[in-house]
Amino acid sequence: MKIGIMGGTFDPIHIGHLLLGQFAYENFNLDEIWYLPNGNPPHKVTDETGPALHHRIDMVELATEDVPYFKVNLYEATAEEHSYTYSTMREFNRMYPEDEFYFILGADSLFSFEKWKYFREIFPTCTILAAMRDDKDADSMWSQIRYLRARYNARIDLLQAPLVEISSTTIRRRAERGLSLRYMVPDCVADYITKHQLYRTPSLSSDTADSKE
Repeated sequence: MKIGIMGGTFDPIHIGHLLLGQFAYENFNLDEIWYLPNGNPPHKVTDETGPALHHRIDMVELATEDVPYFKVNLYEATAEEHSYTYSTMREFNRMYPEDEFYFILGADSLFSFEKWKYFREIFPTCTILAAMRDDKDADSMWSQIRYLRARYNARIDLLQAPLVEISSTTIRRRAERGLSLRYMVPDCVADYITKHQLYRTPSLSSDTADSKE
């Protein structure tokens, strides 16, 4: 099978993540897209208590459950140590030798790729799909792709997908203030955030509860 890999903290997952998966699936004739919630990311500070991780996984599962070719893989979520792309992809190649992997990343990551830990070890394990944002010049994207191909014998293709100016940080801030998350996350994720009062400070959650009595 041809499998696309979408890794991230997904705190929470939003429509930008889902659109990237959909366009990669269609443009490169993939069989599945695997969403990998990262349980212990080395580059981000996250609340990794058991309930917090459980909520992030639940939201990814809710967001993808109606799409038969979207799958949730918990390999990184259950790892006890920091999860690095090179080690995850190396292990996937070992576990699924008959499959072909496509690692999906954003334009900004393409230009900072040489700063990733053991980045050279990633290239033999997968084809990289670099999503081009509207504010990135296509010529500069192709220039970076050609550079990485020539220097590291990397397999890299350009993934053209719509630019969605939204971030999980923005969603968390809106949820903290009790603002609508409509059009930013699937309705099922918005309902889940509201039901479990995610991202609300204790004082705000308490005030909200008091106001309903």
